[in-house]
Amino acid sequence: MARFRRKSCITLIALVLLVLIVSVVLKSLTPEDSPFSSPVGAELFPDRKNDNQIQKEKNNKADQTKINDSAQSEKLEASLRKFPPPNYYLHAFYYAWFGNPQFDGKYIHWDHPQLPHWDGKVAQGYPQGRHVPPDDIGSNFYPSLGPYSSRDPSIIESHMQQLRTAAIGVIAVSWYPPNMKDDNGGPTDDFVPLLLEVAHKYHIKVAFHIEPYKERDEANMFTNVKYIIEKYGEHPAFFKYRTNNGKLLPLFYVYDSYLMNSEQWAKLLKHTESNSIRDTPYDAIFIALLVEEKHKRDILTSGFDGIYTYFATNGFSYGSTQRNWDSIKSFCEDNNLIFIPSVGPGYIDTSIRPWNFQNTRNRINGKYYETSLSAALKARPDFISITSFNEWHEGTQIEMAIPKTSQTVYLDYLPNKPAIYLEITRKWAAIFGGERQKWQD
Repeated sequence: MARFRRKSCITLIALVLLVLIVSVVLKSLTPEDSPFSSPVGAELFPDRKNDNQIQKEKNNKADQTKINDSAQSEKLEASLRKFPPPNYYLHAFYYAWFGNPQFDGKYIHWDHPQLPHWDGKVAQGYPQGRHVPPDDIGSNFYPSLGPYSSRDPSIIESHMQQLRTAAIGVIAVSWYPPNMKDDNGGPTDDFVPLLLEVAHKYHIKVAFHIEPYKERDEANMFTNVKYIIEKYGEHPAFFKYRTNNGKLLPLFYVYDSYLMNSEQWAKLLKHTESNSIRDTPYDAIFIALLVEEKHKRDILTSGFDGIYTYFATNGFSYGSTQRNWDSIKSFCEDNNLIFIPSVGPGYIDTSIRPWNFQNTRNRINGKYYETSLSAALKARPDFISITSFNEWHEGTQIEMAIPKTSQTVYLDYLPNKPAIYLEITRKWAAIFGGERQKWQD
């Protein structure tokens, strides 16, 4: 019996050891391998199958997003193929200073005041006060989009579609430094990123039209050009032009450049000056406004790279007088300057300068515009600029306008349709492109 008990005890001990060994082995297994995994264990250690499912779902969502983005991109590209190719030698001056209550809390620029004549006696004979939108706006024409906000993404989309309809490749956006503005608007620099993004979608480039902001001088011009290039220069919609020496540089239009003297400009633009912007990362092509004939020499001694004429009124200034364009072009050729004549569909600003009727230029159902484009082409320019896409106050816009019935009397494009000036631009963009090719050959 003692021997049997000893054998039974040994057997029992061996059995206990076996159970212990099996338990240790089972515990060493991962939750998904163990047949004894508890629900608590499953919550603390999610199994690999669930991980894989989650990752698969994420991948599926990412793939679906890519498919949707690709479909939208293909749809946009298909719509762009309906437009003529953009001509990057055709620039349009663009104004982003408009606002309305929906996006800006109030009307901006559409409520432009009627400006008094500088002669007090003359001023007494004309109305003064502000316009009261939406039916009474500071323009002799009424936009097809109504008194819009420049910050409205749908408006920017519409503008880009109109620009592409016209085959315009570059817009020169009116620009003030951050927190600065014109007399009747608000700051607009914060709007530039959205403009660049939408322009890029439509393969349109953006240049900067630097306005005569308060206390503009050579030092803060350097600072502001540096700011623009550092903030926007790497964006694919930021316009750059390859010069004759092979440099790819931004191009800046400088409005009312004559307000600074040539000595000031030379400090910024001449290679010989110690504080010059030349041969720095912020070097660019600077285009001066030519108003009076004497400004030609000032522009040359200042160190500018080219000339533009801006005003859409033929005969208003020396630079805007079309019969002078051949001689201006010759001057530019002799001095290695870029020549950019500015053309417009007409001019009328009596909604904001009621006394300025002598500078009105009737559109003549598009004939004035076509005559201006023909004169510009005859001068064999480097670029052509259009004044303007949407300067509604001065009636130079090619943006679509509609007939409007209200107490305020508006002009319109009848008997032509709202897109007539976009279509004229499109025709001459193709002619200009063909002529440029011949000049290069």
